[in-house]
Amino acid sequence: MKRTVAGVVLGLVAWIVVATIGNRLLRAGLAGYSDVEASMAFTLPMMLARLLLGAVSSLCAGYVAAWTAGSSGAAAKALAVVLLAIFIPMHCALWAKFPAWYHLVFLASLGVLTVVGAKMRGSRPARVSGCVRPDADL
Repeated sequence: MKRTVAGVVLGLVAWIVVATIGNRLLRAGLAGYSDVEASMAFTLPMMLARLLLGAVSSLCAGYVAAWTAGSSGAAAKALAVVLLAIFIPMHCALWAKFPAWYHLVFLASLGVLTVVGAKMRGSRPARVSGCVRPDADL
């Protein structure tokens, strides 16, 4: 249980860190992004970049949750629920600022890609070069 809670917490921290770093990269690398960020008047390429950033953040968060909690998947699923609980109210408040497809893709990706990220962690073989990984489930 402690490992599951730790996985959720560290997965959430990972999501925030990846999203923050990625958002700074978007500001620096995507022309006009920082000019429209406050008003959220993003162009289609900007919205797609934001969705990609959310996807990468969710994959990393799921991976960290699974790495921390082990391969049961419970931490990643709980993390997906926590992320949805955080972002659904935010997206309801911002509904008029973005097209419906944007909200639906982002919210769906939170659940799906968090679990996929966890499975990416769990898909590594237990044996490497004849040695058993210390964290392998035997």
